[in-house]
Amino acid sequence: MKGRTIGYWTATGLTALVFGSGGIFQLTGNPGAVAGIRNLGYPAHFILLLGVWKLLGVLAVLAPRFPRLKEWAYAGMFFDLTAASVAHAAVRDPLGNVVAPIVILGIVMASWALRPAERTLAGAAAEGSPLPSRSTLI
Repeated sequence: MKGRTIGYWTATGLTALVFGSGGIFQLTGNPGAVAGIRNLGYPAHFILLLGVWKLLGVLAVLAPRFPRLKEWAYAGMFFDLTAASVAHAAVRDPLGNVVAPIVILGIVMASWALRPAERTLAGAAAEGSPLPSRSTLI
């Protein structure tokens, strides 16, 4: 295996672990996860939505093909993590709670940047992979 491939799968595995475990904790109503959401000022029902989105994001990033879906999943992870950092800062949580999502974002962005060509929109198009047109996605 090349270094780039190892880096990609390491970053992607960590991304899947963090988002997958977070999604499971949120969907199962883990008391710590619920308390964390409430501490940020969000309603308790919001935790279910986040849990579903996180698990769907993990599936999208790990699944072969579907490069457009992967772009959306990575974008969702970016939004989730930056919003988490801002939310922790807004409620004056400890600095570690503010910085941790940004560190995780670095891992997610490494996964995005190191992905193989066939997992990118440009790479899939170059290989002649049938990508749905914009009009079929709307």
